[in-house]
Amino acid sequence: MECNLTFERPQVRYVQIAPDDDGMRLDNYLLRVFKDVPKSRIYKIIRSGEVRINKGRAKPATRIAVDDTVRLPPVKQKPRRALERPPDALMTRVTEAIMTETPDYLVFNKPPGLAVHAGTGQRFGLIEVLRAARPDEYFELVHRIDRQTSGVLIVARSRAALDALRDALNDVATQKRYLALVEGAWRHGIREVDAPLSRDVERAGERVVTVDHVQGKTSLSIFSPKQAYRGATLMSVAIRTGRTHQIRVHAAHCGHPVAGDDKYAANAATARWKANGLARMFLHAEEIQLDFNGQRRVFKAPLARDLETALRGLEPIE
Repeated sequence: MECNLTFERPQVRYVQIAPDDDGMRLDNYLLRVFKDVPKSRIYKIIRSGEVRINKGRAKPATRIAVDDTVRLPPVKQKPRRALERPPDALMTRVTEAIMTETPDYLVFNKPPGLAVHAGTGQRFGLIEVLRAARPDEYFELVHRIDRQTSGVLIVARSRAALDALRDALNDVATQKRYLALVEGAWRHGIREVDAPLSRDVERAGERVVTVDHVQGKTSLSIFSPKQAYRGATLMSVAIRTGRTHQIRVHAAHCGHPVAGDDKYAANAATARWKANGLARMFLHAEEIQLDFNGQRRVFKAPLARDLETALRGLEPIE
């Protein structure tokens, strides 16, 4: 009896960089793509030229940009160990955060302190917990928000929906609005902050985002005061671009860092907010409006309880 076996050989892949990965270092991007490949192997395929960006050789520190084409060589990966199951309490926390569910997407009011994906010091992010809770379904992050930030987060339920939603987020008609409590009395009225941002600065061994008028990427935020308090101002912030730490850096650039921000505000100010009960920075992704499948979709997340409590402890100024 004859037995014909056909083995599929690994193939070179070409991937186009999505907006969410814009500005990421090449080595970090590859470490995420090839999760089960040793770091030494990742650097070897970069140095050998097996990985290329837009047909050209690149270095580990090269920053990838949206719409770049990255050549990914066939790489043998170790068999994955059985995935560790997230704690039941964490799965409950994630599933209870779902505000809207359709065949194309889920919309969450992401809890503060929960990363959107696993990483350094974080065994589970929202996306890993969701996949563990519903293992037979497709889920992928449409965009990201900081671990400390609460609010609207969209997860796609198909590849087609993922591409369509990411395109929609980058459309000029899309509106993204945050609530931020900033230090001090804001006296600028409605202010448009057009300050390019760069991620190429290290401070005390930690990478930070800075305003860089030479090499920075276009970044636009519009700050509108909503309520004045003694020592702080509640702002509505519309962003026209989605750079890493954009609101935090722009607020600090205006001389009014986000309350409780442990990276871009003074240590003494952050310690004072913690002493008054604000355990994280006051930043909430309040609303996203976008066009999807021919309809205007509005996703709005109520303010997180810890931030509501923080506001109640402040003295309003009429």
